[in-house]
Amino acid sequence: MSIKEKMKVLKIKSAQVYIAMKSSKTPWYAKIVAAITVAYALSPVDLIPDFIPVLGYLDDLIFLPIMVWITMKMISQEVWDSFEEEAKEVWKEGKPHKWYLAIPIITLWLCLIGLIVWIVIKS
Repeated sequence: MSIKEKMKVLKIKSAQVYIAMKSSKTPWYAKIVAAITVAYALSPVDLIPDFIPVLGYLDDLIFLPIMVWITMKMISQEVWDSFEEEAKEVWKEGKPHKWYLAIPIITLWLCLIGLIVWIVIKS
């Protein structure tokens, strides 16, 4: 399987994680891991910034699939498979256009940055 095909599979599985996070069929503990996975995938801040050549995308190629795999293992196979068709529909017309879904993640990062700045200024 080529890297391009693997990335296509990862896109579908990432959408499945998002759908699992919203589903009432998903156990609460899997929803927490799914939320962390989605937040990381949508987050503008990575463990290793993307502007660093090669290493910048390495964390996305390693960390994100691991988080998707962990989420997958916390959900029954039957329930996980039921999300697959819906996940394929998400990417059917190209990129999803619901960018407003990233607002909570961006807000969280801004709050964390604000807290760090506040702590530095108080010190």
